[in-house]
Amino acid sequence: MSAYDPTPSPQPVEFSVDLTAHEMLRRAHVMDAVGPTWDPVKALRDEDAAQDLLYSDLDEEQQRIYDQLVAAGVLPERGDGRATA
Repeated sequence: MSAYDPTPSPQPVEFSVDLTAHEMLRRAHVMDAVGPTWDPVKALRDEDAAQDLLYSDLDEEQQRIYDQLVAAGVLPERGDGRATA
């Protein structure tokens, strides 16, 4: 006969897992993957330039939708709130 009792305990059981070591290992792997030449400031500048390019040369309808998305808070306001011309 088994000592296992499948009926739930009336009291909650404390359960915790410390993922600190795993998180440090994950961060080390990420830094190893990006390499020593990775420049986070340049990466952010390049991302901003890509966003500017993405929202440039919009026609009237696209600009209207862009303005609605900015007003709704879906897209961040850039510059004067208009897409780049």
